[in-house]
Amino acid sequence: QVQLVESGGGSVQAGGSLRLSCAASGYTYTTGCMAWFRQAPGKDREGVAIFFTSGKPTTIVGSMKGRFTVSSDNAKNTLYLTMNTLKPEDTAMYYCAADGTYCGLSPRYAYWGQGTQVTVSS
Repeated sequence: QVQLVESGGGSVQAGGSLRLSCAASGYTYTTGCMAWFRQAPGKDREGVAIFFTSGKPTTIVGSMKGRFTVSSDNAKNTLYLTMNTLKPEDTAMYYCAADGTYCGLSPRYAYWGQGTQVTVSS
């Protein structure tokens, strides 16, 4: 059974940083992709970053480029999202997702974590 558990969310002031973690269990982590999504109240879930287990360079979406980075610790089966220069518009629930074949920015991944809240105040 695949389980994804996010952690690391919290409240920060604008300009601050956070690092989110996604611990994966029951997932081979060597095929397909893992991804980070976020969902603000009243908005659709949007893709933030795609991590390709094949080794292809990570995709970071739009306004998050240059501020967000993705890294992994294979020994811990953990994916990280490091967020710098946070803005109030980054406030959202952040989710980790995984899929054995799909690698994209639509929320079509097979497996999801429960989410971790990020709140950025101005």
